[in-house]
Amino acid sequence: MGLPEERGRSGGGSGVREEAGARSRGRSWSPPPEVSRSAHVPSLQRYRELHRRSLEEPREFWGDIAKEFYWKTPCPGPFLQYNFDMTKGKIFIEWMKGATTNVCYNVLDRIVYEKKLGDKVAFYWEGNEPEETTQITYRELLVQVCHFSNVLRKQGICKGDRVAIYMPMIPELVVAMLACARLGALHSIVFAGFSSESLCERILDSSCSLLITTDAFYRGEKLVNLKELADEALEKCREKGFPVRCCIVVKHLGRAELGTGDSPSQSPPIKRPCPDVQISWNEGVDMWWHELMQEAGDECEPEWCDAEDPLFILYTSGSTGKPKGVVHTVGGYMLYVATTFKYVFDFHAEDVFWCTADIGWITGHSYVTYGPLANGATSVLFEGIPTYPDMSRLWSIVDKYKVTKFYTAPTAIRLLMKFGDEPVTRHSRASLQVLGTVGEPINPEAWLWYHRVVGAQRCPIVDTFWQTETGGHMLTPLPGATPMKPGSATFPFFGVAPAVLNESGEELEGEAEGYLVFKQPWPGIMRTVYGNHERFETTYFKKFPGYYVTGDGCRRDQDGYYWITGRIDDMLNVSGHLLSTAEVESALVEHEAVAEAAVVGHPHPVKGECLYCFVTLCDGHTFSSTLTEELKKQIREKIGPIATPDYIQNAPSLPKTRSGKIMRRVLRKIAQNDHDLGDVSTVADPSVITQLFNHRCLTIQ
Repeated sequence: MGLPEERGRSGGGSGVREEAGARSRGRSWSPPPEVSRSAHVPSLQRYRELHRRSLEEPREFWGDIAKEFYWKTPCPGPFLQYNFDMTKGKIFIEWMKGATTNVCYNVLDRIVYEKKLGDKVAFYWEGNEPEETTQITYRELLVQVCHFSNVLRKQGICKGDRVAIYMPMIPELVVAMLACARLGALHSIVFAGFSSESLCERILDSSCSLLITTDAFYRGEKLVNLKELADEALEKCREKGFPVRCCIVVKHLGRAELGTGDSPSQSPPIKRPCPDVQISWNEGVDMWWHELMQEAGDECEPEWCDAEDPLFILYTSGSTGKPKGVVHTVGGYMLYVATTFKYVFDFHAEDVFWCTADIGWITGHSYVTYGPLANGATSVLFEGIPTYPDMSRLWSIVDKYKVTKFYTAPTAIRLLMKFGDEPVTRHSRASLQVLGTVGEPINPEAWLWYHRVVGAQRCPIVDTFWQTETGGHMLTPLPGATPMKPGSATFPFFGVAPAVLNESGEELEGEAEGYLVFKQPWPGIMRTVYGNHERFETTYFKKFPGYYVTGDGCRRDQDGYYWITGRIDDMLNVSGHLLSTAEVESALVEHEAVAEAAVVGHPHPVKGECLYCFVTLCDGHTFSSTLTEELKKQIREKIGPIATPDYIQNAPSLPKTRSGKIMRRVLRKIAQNDHDLGDVSTVADPSVITQLFNHRCLTIQ
């Protein structure tokens, strides 16, 4: 598996640090021969042939893949039309416009009836507690989705309506999103770790007429009363003149089994604790999921949608502080997630796939639900956390279900590294064949530990770069074809044409560093920002006309490998989740004691990046640990726990240009106590910088 000296190292201590130099020295790990022999793409040469065809003949390349799916009516006109250049008119992307299909039909009915896989397990569900388990087959999932589609229809939901979903990682979450897709309604899933304020904001932005939520759930030992948060969000909506007419509630804690009314199930019962959770009930608005399902019919004809009809909205942080409602469409998204799943994880029929992401993020949309189901895969759906009830939870689940393909975040890998090898090696993990990472660049030390300890030096690692906006993988190794370099996302996926630009918008050739952009559309690209196409154009296409601008910097090495160097705008990547500095700053200044705030990223050994906040106080207020706790609480309530700052520093003043712009570049240096500031000639008051360095001792963690 790679170079002789790399195979022979035992790792750990200075050995790992020495191996981490592989990135700068350009070493690579070749795909294992046993993986290449059975891979869909068995060599780098074959990858290059397919990639070249996907760029030169996109209509033929994606057209062949489209034939694998069911289309009620074929594409009547051009297979692809687009404009990436704002100087030539409105930005638009259209794949197979005029063709009609239904995503839910393709991921369930097609698998059950055409592929004859009705009895195959679609999901093994693993709850917060190890004994909380069930499984659901494709046929059972189809029946449940039809039931709930009928429930939604009875509540007046039809094509084009928006439905908000605020749920933990339970099977009903998958049922709810697929039922929306079956009706042509757009689901807007809000991560269950977000605050009521965040949920309210997203409901209002997309005018959701119905909310689906859960009574409560456990996250490790912490009980989360989700219904209470949902109630707060709906009350905020009412106060702002938008009453949501219906809230469907899943009784998650305390029930005996996953029921669908008249639908038989061979699944074993789910065992859950039954705490005395106080659930408020709003007559006329709230309805129990299980009661509605008992009255619903088994069959539901899907709504046939245009390939360019919207499938879902998913909000991602925006640099202005207001989250962007990313819109993905039926045909292109379906093709892209199905194809990336098949080739990036080298999926085969006997695989058991596990993506640890929450469905509240795009990774969960694409690689927990739509991608695996479109391929007829068996997946693990996990409600818990990696460290509960102990540090070996992930690896016990791998052994329990014989997981072959495993996909997680560098944050989780770094977290588990802290506890050493033993929690991993106490489990066999013999079933593992491919490992993947997602959410942020993985540092070489974590890559090497993941490869050496978790993968026992026999599993290729697919380090995937992509975004909520891209729908699926953009830069990634392929397990049987790509020599891997620790920390590099390697090469573009099929249909992806990357370029590196300088500040002037000129394409850089060969070894280079600059802005990462894409030159032509792929099927999974977002089509717009919900309700604000101008923002879509400005955010992604204005800076460099003719290119999709990722907002990330990158470097391309002498071998053509791509390395992501980080965000180039005011965004933070915390534990693989993008947060807007403006959004956090807005939450801080809402406190009566804060006159002004600035937020920057700070290196963190586990999260990759954490929040370092500078706050300027109003006259009459004193900086204290009590105040910082209040500020942290306010951010948790306004945004969610993921945005809780690690550092808050008293800042009597902030470094600004003469035009009044806060110099976050300088603040990042101050946060790291790095006095090499570079050019600060544009700072209006240089004494502010000295003052802030002196105030670092007043930073409170």
